[in-house]
Amino acid sequence: MQEYSKEIEALKDKARNMLTIPTSFNNIVETMDLIDTFERLGLSYHFEDEINDKLENYFNLDVDYKNETYDLRTVALHFRLFRAHGYHVSPDVFSKFKDGERNFQEVLKNDVRGLLSLYEGAHLRVHGEDILDEALVFATSNLKSATKNLDSPLKEEVEHALAQPLHLSIPRLEARKFISIYKKREKKYNILLRFAKLDFNLLQMFHRKELYEISRWWKELDIPTRVPYARDRVVECYFWTIAMHYEPQYSHSRALLTKDLAAAITLIDDTYDSYGTIEELDLITEAIQRWDINEIDRTPDYFRSSYKTLLEMFEQFEEELEAKGQSYGIYYAKETLKELVRAYNVEAKWFIEGNLPTFDRYLSNATVTCTAYHFPIAAILGTKFATKEAYEWMMSKPKVLKACSTICRLIDDAATYEVEREVRGHSATGIGCYMHNKGVAVEEAIAKFYEMASNAWKDMNEELLKPTTHSRDVLIRILNLARLVEVTYKDSQDGYTQPEKVTKAHIMALFVDPVNI
Repeated sequence: MQEYSKEIEALKDKARNMLTIPTSFNNIVETMDLIDTFERLGLSYHFEDEINDKLENYFNLDVDYKNETYDLRTVALHFRLFRAHGYHVSPDVFSKFKDGERNFQEVLKNDVRGLLSLYEGAHLRVHGEDILDEALVFATSNLKSATKNLDSPLKEEVEHALAQPLHLSIPRLEARKFISIYKKREKKYNILLRFAKLDFNLLQMFHRKELYEISRWWKELDIPTRVPYARDRVVECYFWTIAMHYEPQYSHSRALLTKDLAAAITLIDDTYDSYGTIEELDLITEAIQRWDINEIDRTPDYFRSSYKTLLEMFEQFEEELEAKGQSYGIYYAKETLKELVRAYNVEAKWFIEGNLPTFDRYLSNATVTCTAYHFPIAAILGTKFATKEAYEWMMSKPKVLKACSTICRLIDDAATYEVEREVRGHSATGIGCYMHNKGVAVEEAIAKFYEMASNAWKDMNEELLKPTTHSRDVLIRILNLARLVEVTYKDSQDGYTQPEKVTKAHIMALFVDPVNI
């Protein structure tokens, strides 16, 4: 690690010079390309201030993108970078690529790099931007048609983008993938490539060490033995925290969040999902609402050790955060966990009794059970942006958090419907409720869920544009949760319950297999 760190520091200085020293890179097109390369290689966290200053300056230039010197690839790349950093660029910049019939020009069908850039940029659309809706359809269709005739690495890049759009993906996974693509390009900066490889491997070592410590904690708890019905998913839980923030300075936050996911949310979810009776779950719900060790004897025998672990774990969290002057965050984590448990109990009764709520009633409860209100609050524990104002804002369930919860619930439901129906033996699921209420077949219901999730993404994108109602640091964590769900439940697979289908490959890439130097 020391050897890597020493070389990385030297490469970091050279990379910073590429961004800041007035050279040929001072040109907006070249510098925006460079910023994109930094971000996609996973290096941008080293240069946040420099990148933000450049983007601020370039945005204030009010560049005339109608000028013919700006081709489709360039315009779409700038659009995506500005929007990804919260700047509201008008989609009218793409109007010049339309013909007299208001369709995208035929000649663009042969511009694969331009189409790819347009495709990635269109995923940052908001409501009312018809031209971006059309752009996404146009780019997707023509990229699919062009794929079979492409050579590597462009072919690989296009295929990956079609499978997992950049805006909807986990940044750390994208960095690993892009390193493998970038090294095959004829035109590349070898300094940045080596920097990215060393940096990825160094962070992997760092993350692996964290995971070792968390796994040791998990083994000492011995929950798989004490609670055999619960899923043993501590590694998957740690993977989820990496999706929220992977940078070294968030080590403590990752430890807290992994423990919360593994020993609180997963354990409680499995108790309500497949084990307890209605009477037992009512007792557990009441005990958690009271949050008092004296309630332990009122809970079922099988849950007593779990209840004790839960209370002790949060007490430990509070002690650890007291040293940072942030112990107030535990109150908000507890309150959202209590809300989550109440929603779990409602859902469990529907399932156990075989009741089929209206879809609206189901969705109102299910946007809580998907953990999207508790998860972001737990995710920022121990971070510099874990302020009382941030917690209070998230407790109010702002629009961006509602969009995130909708995405999480709908994507999850669409992916897990078949498994849920098989396990439950009835239709008290999101898809089942929708099918019953709307009188549609399963295929139509699933398609509708993805459509609603797509609309929720537009809400999300809109809320991320400046001026924002709260800290962008907090907003990015909410965005990353939605990205995490898009990846984990990709292609109708439950990558959390059945990690071997999806998550295992990601875990190997991030924590086991280093990049070849």
